[in-house]
Amino acid sequence: MISETSARFDELVRAVGDAPQRALPPIERWNPPDCGDIDIRIDRDGVWFHEGRPIRRPALVKLFASVLTREDGRYVLVTPAEKVGIRVEDAPLLAVDMAVEETPGGATLVFRTNLDDLVRCDADHPLRFDSQPGSDELRPYIYVRRGLWARLTRAVFLDLAERVEEREVEGRAVFGAASAGAFFPLATAETVKASL
Repeated sequence: MISETSARFDELVRAVGDAPQRALPPIERWNPPDCGDIDIRIDRDGVWFHEGRPIRRPALVKLFASVLTREDGRYVLVTPAEKVGIRVEDAPLLAVDMAVEETPGGATLVFRTNLDDLVRCDADHPLRFDSQPGSDELRPYIYVRRGLWARLTRAVFLDLAERVEEREVEGRAVFGAASAGAFFPLATAETVKASL
């Protein structure tokens, strides 16, 4: 009998497709000139725009994302010939799905981005939770690659909330999520209890 957790992970992998993940271009080895900024923007919902119009070709968006990096607080597209800056309203990627992969070392949270990256949450791909100024809202993110983070959609954050547990970290009780042997604090227990 297949467990619900295992079936959910298999479903996530199928959503990405059977083809192996293409290797990312080796932009770290390229040293093109910086040609300034171009009118490409990624909005808060993960939609890419060029000159104010949405880019409707998913293959083109995936190509751009494969050469996207963050340098000195600036998002840039890097090719062998040039480097150009773009604007990003929040995060360049969205985590749109989550599953749990059971491994001999314990459960690992696996996220799928809106561009079909599979990201296993671990020490190299941590979760972070940013508080928003003037509100109690937390925005959750997972690190993907090259300085790029994916913001968890509300539905995925609710799935993650079901896995939150209380632990003691540095002498304080905190709530957080465990994955691949690492623990990612969300908030102190006293902060959570005060908000109830």
